[in-house]
Amino acid sequence: MTGQAALITGSSRGIGLATAIELAREGFAIAVNGPADDGELAAALEKVRAEGMPVVAAPFDVADIGNHDEQLAVIEKAIGPLTTLVNNAGVGVLSRGDLLDVTEDSYDRCLEVNTKAMFFLCQAFARRLLARDRDPELFHSIVNVTSANAIAVAVQRGEYCASKAAAAMVSKTFAVRLGTENIAVYDVQPGLINTDMTAPVIDSYAQRARDGLTLFPRVGQPEDMGRIIASLASGKLPYTTGQVISADAGMLVSRF
Repeated sequence: MTGQAALITGSSRGIGLATAIELAREGFAIAVNGPADDGELAAALEKVRAEGMPVVAAPFDVADIGNHDEQLAVIEKAIGPLTTLVNNAGVGVLSRGDLLDVTEDSYDRCLEVNTKAMFFLCQAFARRLLARDRDPELFHSIVNVTSANAIAVAVQRGEYCASKAAAAMVSKTFAVRLGTENIAVYDVQPGLINTDMTAPVIDSYAQRARDGLTLFPRVGQPEDMGRIIASLASGKLPYTTGQVISADAGMLVSRF
C-alpha cells in the first residue's frame, strides 16, 4: 500500500505496538508514539523497522493538546503525508475500588487522556487532511481504540468506563463529520486483552473466560487487536464508517 502512512499513539507496547507491526506488514510507513523518548520506544521502533517499512519515533504526550499539530508536522516531514490515525493511547484508573471513593484526580486523568486527547488529536489530524489535496486511491481513516467498558460497567473502575463511553461518542461524531470527505472513522472496543494494563487481573479474567464469560474461552492478545485495526485502516471493510467493532470474543452478546 505505497503512500499509506500511520501514526499509532501509545505504540511502544501492547495493542499499539502490535498494530504498528501489522500496519507495517500492510505496507504503511509508521510513526511509533510513546510519552517519552526512552528505551521502550527505541525497542518498539526496532521491532517495527524489522518489517522493512519507513518508521519514525514520535515521542510526545497525547494529553499535550497544544502540541498536536506541531507533532503531526514533524511526523509528516519524516515519513510523508499521514493517511491514518490510530488513537490507542490510554490510561487506567489510579486505584480500583468503591465508586464512592473515586478521586477527582483519577477521574480527570481518565477523561484527559482517554477522551479529551483523542478528540483533539482527531481534530488536528482531520484538519490536516482537509487542508491538502489527497490521492483518491489511498484510504484515509481514523481508528479509535476505546473499550468494552464503553458499554459494560466495571463498577470498580467507574471513571474509566465514563471516559471510554465518551470516547465512543467521539468516534461517532467524527464519522458523521468526515463521511462526506471520504474519511472513515471506526471504534474498536477490546474486551479482555492481555496487556500491561490488565496484568494485575488477567489470570482471574482468563479463568472467567474459560468459565463462559466470553464465547471464545480465552483472553485476547494484542496481536488479535492489531490485525483487526490493520484490516480497518487498510480499507478491507469497504463502504463502512462509524462502526463499533466489538473485539471481545462475544463477551457482550446478550444470552439466556
